[in-house]
Amino acid sequence: MFFIGCDSSTPKASPSVVEPFKDGDKVELKSVSGAKITLLRQNGGFVIEDDEEKILMFDIFGTFCAPCQEEAPSLMDFQLQNADNVMLIGLNFFEEVSDEYVVENFAAKYNAYYFISNAATNKRLVETILRDIQYKATLQVPFKVVLKKGVYQNVRDIYTNLPDTKFYIGKVGLDVIQRDIDRIVEK
Repeated sequence: MFFIGCDSSTPKASPSVVEPFKDGDKVELKSVSGAKITLLRQNGGFVIEDDEEKILMFDIFGTFCAPCQEEAPSLMDFQLQNADNVMLIGLNFFEEVSDEYVVENFAAKYNAYYFISNAATNKRLVETILRDIQYKATLQVPFKVVLKKGVYQNVRDIYTNLPDTKFYIGKVGLDVIQRDIDRIVEK
C-alpha cells in the first residue's frame, strides 16, 4: 500500500514551447508543390507580404484526419471561387511526413491543390495563432481561422450558430465559410 499526495501550492504556468512570432517578423512558407509566400506579422495576426489586402484563411489539419480529407475538395473549390479576395493556407500539423507524402496521400487523393505548408515552421505558426486568439482547449483538427489586414475575424460557430468566435473547429460546410467570407469582404 502507498499514499499519493498533491502539493497545495498554486500550480505554475508552463512556459510556451515555442517563441511566438512578433509584429514585424516575416515567415517564409513553401508549399508542398514548391510555391512560396512570405507572411508578415502585423496587427497581432498575419498578412501576405505585398498583398496585405487579401484575406487569409489558415486551415490547420492532418493528412490522417478523416474530416480534413472529406472537406479538402470543398476547400479547393472555395479557393478557386475566391482567389481574388482570399488565400487559403493549409498547415499540416501533428505529424512529421515528407512533402511527397502530403502530395501523394492528401493533395492528389483529395483534390487539395491549394497552398499547403508541411514545414517545421508550422508548429510555431500554429502556436502563435492559438495564443493570438487565446484558444485554451486541446487543438482538434480541422481548425481554421480567418484574418483580414492581420486581424482575426469573427466567424460563425457551427455548433451554436453564433457569429462571435475566432475559429472554425471540425468539418465546416462551404456555405457557412462562404457567408462569413462574403461578410468579411464587405467590411
